[in-house]
Amino acid sequence: MADGAKDERRTLVLTGASRGIGHATVKRFSREGWRVITCSRQDFAENCPWPAGPEDHIRVDLSDPEDVGFAVSEIRRRLEANGSRLDALVNNAGISPKDDKGARLDSIATPMHVWRDVFQVNFFAPIMLARGLHRELANAQGSIVNVTSIVGSRVHPFAGTAYATSKAALNSLTREMAADFGPHGIRVNAIAPGEIETAILSPGTEKMIDDIPLRRLGQTAEVADVIYFLCSKQSSYVTGAELHINGGQHV
Repeated sequence: MADGAKDERRTLVLTGASRGIGHATVKRFSREGWRVITCSRQDFAENCPWPAGPEDHIRVDLSDPEDVGFAVSEIRRRLEANGSRLDALVNNAGISPKDDKGARLDSIATPMHVWRDVFQVNFFAPIMLARGLHRELANAQGSIVNVTSIVGSRVHPFAGTAYATSKAALNSLTREMAADFGPHGIRVNAIAPGEIETAILSPGTEKMIDDIPLRRLGQTAEVADVIYFLCSKQSSYVTGAELHINGGQHV
């Protein structure tokens, strides 16, 4: 694109873009012609298939509040550089630490510094990004999607307590944000995935399939489709919702 030219594409900012649901979401939006600005702890992977990836990637450590502030400034700079609008923010990044043997950390064993790191990434970073990009989202009458989890409403055999409670808090935050951001024309929703087939599934997940009414794991592309729906005009009167994507596991 020539210097000074205005980019008319719709634009998404996505955290946790390097794998799993995030990776599928980039591909889904790119296929629809959106510009996608990705944010993750890793540098851009050269084998990723979408165009303009390296130019629209920001390396950010969401566990560091100062780095989140830098990311907001950098996102705004990149949007302003070519007159882009910000149509959607998807807060997908999340961490779920395990113990030394790979087991879940419960409320007794989780060190306090781990609690703080988990809540900074899973809970505080989403509201920091949303507040920092409020003006841009309001100008575009945009959409925010927070990625919560089925574990926000039940004890899970693999997800630790800090992760589960941070996701429950993020769901509550979604409701509050919908009320606060709505008068500015910004819709705020959440998706709560269940057992989704990714490269980092916990051992033993396949044993849970018998408890899922659809009798299978979900696919990352199925989650990305719902995220796209919530960022599209088809969901223009949907806000404050948490959509379950779990094959009926929550029933």
